[in-house]
Amino acid sequence: MKALLLALMAIGLPAAALAARDVVSLNLCTDEALLTLAPHRAAAVSFLARDPSLSVVAAAARNVPAIRADAEAVLALHPRLVLAGHYGAQSVLVALRRTGVRVLTFGEPRSFAGIRSQWQAIARVLGAKAHGKAAIAAMDAQLARPSAPRGTATWLEPGLADAGVDSIEAAVLRHAGYRPVVRSDGLEALVANPPRLLVVPAIPRFPSLADALLTHPALAGIARKTVPARFVVCPGPWTATAVHLLR
Repeated sequence: MKALLLALMAIGLPAAALAARDVVSLNLCTDEALLTLAPHRAAAVSFLARDPSLSVVAAAARNVPAIRADAEAVLALHPRLVLAGHYGAQSVLVALRRTGVRVLTFGEPRSFAGIRSQWQAIARVLGAKAHGKAAIAAMDAQLARPSAPRGTATWLEPGLADAGVDSIEAAVLRHAGYRPVVRSDGLEALVANPPRLLVVPAIPRFPSLADALLTHPALAGIARKTVPARFVVCPGPWTATAVHLLR
């Protein structure tokens, strides 16, 4: 796990990396890609990038200005490129495009193949093809390790929502040797027909009622493992670490 994260962050910037910081990111997922692939170009990232419970680049993000999704604040940085997600702050992105700023948006991959494809695209945009290739290679090295069949597993979100079979969480379960089972019909059904394993996110320091449901006494008899949310909130090469944790 540590080896993978170190490989992803070992950028090894050449002398040419003294270029201007000309990229702004307004989305946690693009924050992580920018700070992993081309940190020398980061003019600003979102505030979420500094949250270690959600971000795999929290330490690096503390060295970069944080910005809210505000057109005037972004324009004040004179970026050549703005990275964002498909959802959220869309009116800001429209305003930025009208001023001539290049804006690129990215979704959230639902598979490791999707991660490979998206990271190749982002690395190409950032002029960091070699770093993108290295990140994907580190991920694939983790995934290449064999996983013995381990039975059924359900990945639960706060509020007992199931991540679903067409999700990055289900892809993680499959690579770790589990068969994803959807349990979207409530606590009673989950208890009546339990999977071999429950996978849950780490409970935050100040949990909500939705978080509290993950520790409901009725679930005490089902084996569980905890996977930090930062490995799957924004799917990336580091998502292979979630597979490692479940093996």
